[in-house]
Amino acid sequence: GGSGKQGRDKDTQAILPIRGKILNTWEVESHKAMESDTVNDISTAIGVDPHPGRLDDVDLSRLRYGKIFIMADADVDGSHIQTLLLTLFYRHFPALVARGHVWVARAPLYRVDAPAKKGEKAPRKMYALNDDELDAIGKSMKKEGVAEEKVVVSRFKGLGEMNPDQLWETTMNPDSRRPVRIKLHDTGVANEAFDLMMSKKYAAQRKE
Repeated sequence: GGSGKQGRDKDTQAILPIRGKILNTWEVESHKAMESDTVNDISTAIGVDPHPGRLDDVDLSRLRYGKIFIMADADVDGSHIQTLLLTLFYRHFPALVARGHVWVARAPLYRVDAPAKKGEKAPRKMYALNDDELDAIGKSMKKEGVAEEKVVVSRFKGLGEMNPDQLWETTMNPDSRRPVRIKLHDTGVANEAFDLMMSKKYAAQRKE
């Protein structure tokens, strides 16, 4: 949580660092899940107790934050951690998901440094969330006639590689971040998806 803690707006943003991968809570009772220090810490931090299976009759008056962001590295391990946390919220804190309080922060995978535009002095600094955005930036540079050797692409290995200013600018600043809000459209479809991805009995289907 180092860069996040240093880069945040302390008046409105809090960081809860999580070490490694949390428990897969899809097939775990809430009282058992709460025996995990990490799950207990999350529940305490957000101010809401687990309420599995309940969407409407849940009192969220003690919810301490309007938006809960899952912020993980933009790699396979980060995606796994993100999925485990989404599983926790959907299974044990479903009202938070149903009412739009759960978000996924999206950190860039690449930084692109390029020469200044014509008529401007400052060199350009751009960020790409993924390979598609990187390709689009490359095509844009080519169209402008910028020589390929003058464009420098850096790849972030994780959030820890980003300095606080970069993390704030790309991932945490409400004016420039591009998070995804998790919405609940159909509990039947959601249950099937989580069952396939997280249930022990569907290991063979996952492999397929």
